[in-house]
Amino acid sequence: MSTAEVAFILAAGRGERMRPLSDTTPKPLLQVGGKRLIEWHLQALQRAGVRRVVINTAHLAECFEPALGDGARYGLEIRYSREAERLETGGGLLQALPLIDANQFLLVNGDVFCDVDYARFELGPGDQAQLLMVDNPPQHPRGDFVLAANRLRSEGEPRLTYAGIGLYSAHVLDGWREVIGDTADSRRQPPRFGLAPLLRAAMTNDRVAGLNHRGRWEDVGTPERLAALDAVVRNAARES
Repeated sequence: MSTAEVAFILAAGRGERMRPLSDTTPKPLLQVGGKRLIEWHLQALQRAGVRRVVINTAHLAECFEPALGDGARYGLEIRYSREAERLETGGGLLQALPLIDANQFLLVNGDVFCDVDYARFELGPGDQAQLLMVDNPPQHPRGDFVLAANRLRSEGEPRLTYAGIGLYSAHVLDGWREVIGDTADSRRQPPRFGLAPLLRAAMTNDRVAGLNHRGRWEDVGTPERLAALDAVVRNAARES
């Protein structure tokens, strides 16, 4: 069972494929089944024992605090990590680490829908992450990583898709400059870089575990997928 009491929700993206909806509403604040996407996560995280959630924001950042407040209504403390411009996942996490202030934390993409029990996650000794893996969706048929005996590798077949959800060690960013290299973005203040190269480097050293999820997961990337998911969730609620 996960002992993480802190979660980091990624909510800074522009959501180009979700336009025109994302022109006025950030993707995580769009509604599915009568709730904002991010609210499904907040409620599930609270049920799993999470007490503090850090949300990074950039696009339409001013929309989040009026919508979610300080988290009290969800039984949580919400902190906001505001990015003047999107720093990508690694850069956003680096900026948010002082607010996360924990040895391990759950990381959640705010624009996915998933019924995973967040209490399932557990970091093994020396592991830098445990990633949730799902079957490859039609829009991502080649997948991301290979899952074998609950360990993840970046090369080989068959591949599964990273769900955008995982349990991370705060040490996942250790030595990030050596992995990312000297680039214009890495020299910026604050730096901008992705997390995937760091995960692949950790996989090379067998420090990333995987958790296979067979339940519902949707990458809510377009208005059409949002509408389809909304219909499914509403129908399921009526039948329950």
